[in-house]
Amino acid sequence: MGFISEFRSFAVKGNVVDMAVGVIIGGAFGKIVNSVIEDLIMPVVGRAVGNVDFSNMFLSLSGQTDKNLVDAKKAGAVLAYGSFITAVINFTILAFCIFMMVKAITKLRKQEETKPAPPPGPTNEEKLLSEIRDLLKSR
Repeated sequence: MGFISEFRSFAVKGNVVDMAVGVIIGGAFGKIVNSVIEDLIMPVVGRAVGNVDFSNMFLSLSGQTDKNLVDAKKAGAVLAYGSFITAVINFTILAFCIFMMVKAITKLRKQEETKPAPPPGPTNEEKLLSEIRDLLKSR
């Protein structure tokens, strides 16, 4: 088997395609969660703890006195703990969402496994008895 045909058979297997779709959807889902956290949750959290802007919470390591993180990073080393807090909250919410999705999928799979099997069709004896009954009715 040539390299190209071997690669083609690998690439079109269901698992590889499913994984690719999952990665693409996961990336898009991650962007949505990031937006929810940065644009909706963090402003509310910042307001609740006293009008704090987490994106500009940092500790200067080189003595600069800049007001925002972008300028402080240009001037030297900074410890951006506000970005870290945001990342921790982002991870926690994303992990919770994934946990809930896996839990729902597991529940659906269990329900599918516990569905009663359809009743088997009539046995040979039942078929024969039905034929005899029908013959007797027709007389």
